[in-house]
Amino acid sequence: MTHDEPAIHRRLATPVGFMNFDHVSVPRMSVPEASCDCHVHVFNPVQFPYVQNRTYTPGPAVVDALIAFEQRLGIDRVVLVQPSSYGTDNGCLLDSLARLGPTRARGVAVVDSATIKAKEVDALHAAGVRAIRINLEVKGEQDSARAGAALRRALDFVAHTGWAVQVYADTSVVLALSDEIAAAKTPIILDHFGGLKSSHGLEGPGLATLVQLVKGSNVFIKLSAPYRVSKQAPDYADVAACASALIAAAPDRILWASDWPHTGSSSSRGGDLSLVEPFRVENDGRTLDLLADWSPDENIRHQILVDNPAHLFSFEA
Repeated sequence: MTHDEPAIHRRLATPVGFMNFDHVSVPRMSVPEASCDCHVHVFNPVQFPYVQNRTYTPGPAVVDALIAFEQRLGIDRVVLVQPSSYGTDNGCLLDSLARLGPTRARGVAVVDSATIKAKEVDALHAAGVRAIRINLEVKGEQDSARAGAALRRALDFVAHTGWAVQVYADTSVVLALSDEIAAAKTPIILDHFGGLKSSHGLEGPGLATLVQLVKGSNVFIKLSAPYRVSKQAPDYADVAACASALIAAAPDRILWASDWPHTGSSSSRGGDLSLVEPFRVENDGRTLDLLADWSPDENIRHQILVDNPAHLFSFEA
């Protein structure tokens, strides 16, 4: 740890068990039973300190707060995604999965494929892990050669586990790797609209490539965190056509997620790890209601919220 790390963790130890969700509206649309929020994080830095080589210092967002948040939305299941602030130490993820239980939660881990032992893989699987994550965006990785190497290492690692590979990268990187992604025999999950950004244009080759990829048999795309795509809050009108196009292309390979508790953007971080980065204030009830605008068909929304995650992450019936 750096010299200021103990002070950081003392500050993070301030009691914060209660998180206020008054700003989150109850969804107007009917949320089906067994719906799944496919991308959330838990941060418990008091019990599980962050790694030294992180890029930011988030505040606490513990399991009890997550449960209260999902209850407000009417969502029964979650997929916990290992955040970059924990590196390859999946201790917090495993603890959170145990607290939530196998009927409610699955996990996406981050691993060092060169050093992880078989018994550790077995323990992750038993706990509910069903995918590993490559987070290229958090460090602004744009080099397609390095990104391709990371993807190939991940695909090799999961070849005998039955897990998926989850990729968070800018659409430019996805474009560069599109042939490898399309050829993969392992399910690949693309985070946050496949890395689309309104600043690069939402109707160009990026969307066309994502539509073609999701039409394949192995690519899933999360309709998650539209604030990472668009600046047109709160309704993100420029995202609607993209979301509708992806849903129309392959409704059986689309997922929905909140990205709770809404960490900041890597582009706005100054590198001072002594500062606790505040979470974004997002009305997830309103964002969930956008799904009804993007997909008016209730049966398709059931696919997106219930059937697709149940199949991909092996939830019990």
